[in-house]
Amino acid sequence: MYTYHSISAEVYNLDKPIGTSFGDVEYYSDRLQHVKGKILEPAVGTGRILIPLLEQGFAIEGFDLSEEMLDYCRGNLKKAQKEATIYQANMETFQSNQLYEAIIIPTGTFLLITDDVKAMTSLSNFYHHLEPNGRLIVDIFLQPDFHEGSSQYRTFTNKQDELITLQITQSAINYIEQTTTTHHRYDKWKEGKCIESEFEIFTLKWYGIQEFKRLLMQIGFKDIVISSDYCYKQYPTDRNQTITFEAVK
Repeated sequence: MYTYHSISAEVYNLDKPIGTSFGDVEYYSDRLQHVKGKILEPAVGTGRILIPLLEQGFAIEGFDLSEEMLDYCRGNLKKAQKEATIYQANMETFQSNQLYEAIIIPTGTFLLITDDVKAMTSLSNFYHHLEPNGRLIVDIFLQPDFHEGSSQYRTFTNKQDELITLQITQSAINYIEQTTTTHHRYDKWKEGKCIESEFEIFTLKWYGIQEFKRLLMQIGFKDIVISSDYCYKQYPTDRNQTITFEAVK
């Protein structure tokens, strides 16, 4: 995964600051309301989900593959005057000496794992790090509006009054492997001169609803509940909806 390096992590933090919610912060807070033990958030990013949950009193920690994202998370924790254990790791190989009452992966981040074996290994790893009757809650989404060759442009301004331009190009779709590949070109400008550039290859997997349910069952999960658009037990009816799986060990 060639994702979330220096400028892309900066843009994520600018574009989705702490306090931003797409309905996910409220949904996860509600679904975790009876959890008294430890919670783990793989791919914690800048702390957009973790910090609001900390502020509500949840005992949550997290990890991320991107050290750049973790740097922003540490800074955001300091601003919020909160403390949490965060560390660099990936989903398929992370190890912890403790078990968790819940593991959460919001916003489709799990789809960054495009290799089928690594995806299954990651799900198995989550399973083995849960307490008995612990829950995995994970979001996925389909990508029905992907059009090869189409581009869009966005701009951002940081605190140093530097302009960041982002070109997003939908590069390739693979119907056999069920993946899309998008190219992100970041350029940072100061006084009319480009002072830094970054190129990111952003590849995502997609799963059918019953396909992903069978993967969870194959690992050993049970009592699987499927929801959409952060409405609990509202079964998906539209291809553009966010789909949430909640499964019990």
